[in-house]
Amino acid sequence: MDYANRKRPPAKKKPTAKSAKTSARNAAAPVSWQLVVITLALVAGLVWFLYSIAGSKNKQPVVQQPLPEVTDKMQQQMDKAGIPELPKDQYSYPDVLQNQEVEVDVPEREVGPPKLMQCGSFRRETDAQTLRARIALTGLEAQVRRSEGRNGVWYRVILGPYVTKREAERDRHKLQRAQIHYCEIWNWNL
Repeated sequence: MDYANRKRPPAKKKPTAKSAKTSARNAAAPVSWQLVVITLALVAGLVWFLYSIAGSKNKQPVVQQPLPEVTDKMQQQMDKAGIPELPKDQYSYPDVLQNQEVEVDVPEREVGPPKLMQCGSFRRETDAQTLRARIALTGLEAQVRRSEGRNGVWYRVILGPYVTKREAERDRHKLQRAQIHYCEIWNWNL
């Protein structure tokens, strides 16, 4: 915006005597009597509600009767009888639990074919060796395998074989923490 060439805002007009009287009348408009009655009724209702929930002043205080004084005869009877012992709770479940055994039927886990994890497939062997070196920095050992197919020669970067998928997943998470993504776990036979 060009502040140097901008136009000045129009000057405010001074109010005339007629407009001043109209605005004074509008400012001091009388309050309707209905609004006053409704407001007083609401205030009275609030006061009555607070008084009723606070309780009334006419409640009679509860008089406590004093306890009878202990006489010598009563004291002698208590000394002879003595203080009764607390009854002992008898629970049977600790004994029952000590003598029982829990048998759980766990099914055998099926071991499938060995798992291999492929982290890349490259046309050039140097690219595959570069990824293998990055994997070696994480503490894992990878292999570069040459495979020939319909599409030509490929160099695959493979880890494994793993007996269980859990072992392969553990190594894949380790590689992901090292910013090596796109590793897939396959059921492959060597």
